[in-house]
Amino acid sequence: MAVALASSTVPVQAEPGSGAHTGVSAAGTVAAITDRLARQLAAPLAGDARRAGLFSATEAAATGTALSGAAASPALDGALRQANRDVLAAKGLPADGPSLLRLRLAHPDMRAALSRGEAPLVAAAPADDVATTVTAYAGDGAKVLLDARKVPRQPVFVVEVDTAKALPLGLDVLRSVLDRHGITGAQPAADGGYWATQVRSVRLNDDKEPWIKGDAEIFGITGGFGLDGKVAVDTVTMPYLDNDGTTYYPNQLIVHFSAYKYNLADFVMMEDDGDTNYQSLAVALASALLTIVDGGAYVPLVNAILNAIPASWWTDDPDYVDSWYTLSTATGGQLNGAAGNGSMSLAPYWVAPL
Repeated sequence: MAVALASSTVPVQAEPGSGAHTGVSAAGTVAAITDRLARQLAAPLAGDARRAGLFSATEAAATGTALSGAAASPALDGALRQANRDVLAAKGLPADGPSLLRLRLAHPDMRAALSRGEAPLVAAAPADDVATTVTAYAGDGAKVLLDARKVPRQPVFVVEVDTAKALPLGLDVLRSVLDRHGITGAQPAADGGYWATQVRSVRLNDDKEPWIKGDAEIFGITGGFGLDGKVAVDTVTMPYLDNDGTTYYPNQLIVHFSAYKYNLADFVMMEDDGDTNYQSLAVALASALLTIVDGGAYVPLVNAILNAIPASWWTDDPDYVDSWYTLSTATGGQLNGAAGNGSMSLAPYWVAPL
């Protein structure tokens, strides 16, 4: 999936920044944590997992099964709880947050193989979306390399982060950190109507993600100058953007212009495909945006936002997708993202008072 900023003209894309975020906790990256748990669930904890019903429940569930603990098996319970604690830390989320890990059957067509009694593999989704192979684990603990572009015949269970559950928590962390740094959210005027920007349709190009990846969770960052002249940042979730190569028609409002000093704002889409560290992202954004001063004319915030994004997000990870610049109350029509990864059909929208 991709991030995007759009305007009537396509500006030069900003270079990746040198932000401090690495997605690393004391226990390692999300990819390392999920790979460790996948290896444990394949062997030596496979028997405990089967007795706890994890594999059978996952086979029957379209969205997977939460890996929140197994009271009947102290060893399995300990492994699941430790992995969830490590994932919360790696994503910069509160330590008392909910369990985020789940087990999912990689492809619906694999149910037939399971019903025939074929032994499943267990794998974790790789952080590298251009990887040519996927490492899975067999029942004897042996590594099995799978083609990342071709769905295997052998059934595969995937250990992954439930990003639909993680995203709201992450945006709360992002908002809290920005507030502490004095970067407030733009508040629409309470009285009278105002102009907003509506997304009539949106489409992201096919990024050819491997079969092992599930749906991504897309969110947007809107940036402008608040009525007090200080930088203001808001976030918006776009949970319907599940698949690339599909056009969605959300009629969603992404910019509320009554909250801004100027008739301009920028919009950046991002995704959490499991490894986003919200704490580090928020600190990097705050550090970059606090350097921008209102000089009496609108200054695009896109470059500052993009330069705050860690360099690692510009290589293999799709956490950054694309970019749209200088949206105004008059912006309308089909706008391509600056990176060419997506397009949105936008329209001015009058929000009338109650």
